[in-house]
Amino acid sequence: MILYGISTCDTCKKALKALAAAGHDPQFRDVRAAPLSEVEIAEFTREFGDAIINRQSTTWRGASDWLKASEPEQQLAQQPTLMKRPVIRSEQGLTLGWDEAVQSKYL
Repeated sequence: MILYGISTCDTCKKALKALAAAGHDPQFRDVRAAPLSEVEIAEFTREFGDAIINRQSTTWRGASDWLKASEPEQQLAQQPTLMKRPVIRSEQGLTLGWDEAVQSKYL
């Protein structure tokens, strides 16, 4: 299991702690320190579409008009912290966020 996020994200921290408490062994991947590859970006955007971009974040509000108008693939390549977090890769596939549906799948 891999949890993609950023180290300062409170939601990612909560998810890591809950997953470990539930007996999982999540590996954390900080997308700021180790950016997503083109293949990963394509996979995430294919799976989640525009939902992969967190348009509620301060990063989004500070983004240039060009970046906001570009495709999600370009947005993630230019600014990885725009990714909605966490993305969790497990044997069951990919999930986005840490809402009740995602929690019930793993906990």
